[in-house]
Amino acid sequence: MVIDWTRVEQLREEVGAEAFAEIAVMFLAEAEAAVGALDPGAEAARMAADLHAIKGSALNLGFADLAELCAQGEAAARDGQPQKADIAAIRAAFAAAHSQFVARFPAAE
Repeated sequence: MVIDWTRVEQLREEVGAEAFAEIAVMFLAEAEAAVGALDPGAEAARMAADLHAIKGSALNLGFADLAELCAQGEAAARDGQPQKADIAAIRAAFAAAHSQFVARFPAAE
């Protein structure tokens, strides 16, 4: 599941439509920058921290596939194998989720 729409609707109900749009815009911009800045050559601690941050934001906004890939990469980095983080898959998951999200919530773009 690329996006957990139940989570998206839950967040939207919790914060209201206007605040939700602001949160979504901010998340998408920050996540795009963070995902784009992932460095395959980063040391393990840096990679784990970066993926942990992206994962947390992704979970909050319902980006399920992105969160799962980040969790896997974070675990690998914490085990001293940051090179096992599939950065290409993480970027693809973000792109797919972003595309689906803005198709449903165009104001978030």
